[in-house]
Amino acid sequence: MTKNTIWTILGVIVAVAIAWWLVGVLFSVLWFVAKLAIVAVVALVVFLVLRNVFAKSED
Repeated sequence: MTKNTIWTILGVIVAVAIAWWLVGVLFSVLWFVAKLAIVAVVALVVFLVLRNVFAKSED
């Protein structure tokens, strides 16, 4: 093996490690955003239900 081949193999290993880390971070961020959106929708539904319940009880 030549010096160039060793550097190529090391470069590929480092590239895969960095890509693995970046994909992990990306999926964590996407999961957080999706969870945040779901929480916002559920909170809106609960707010509307509570508003309707208390509005009817005041009449």
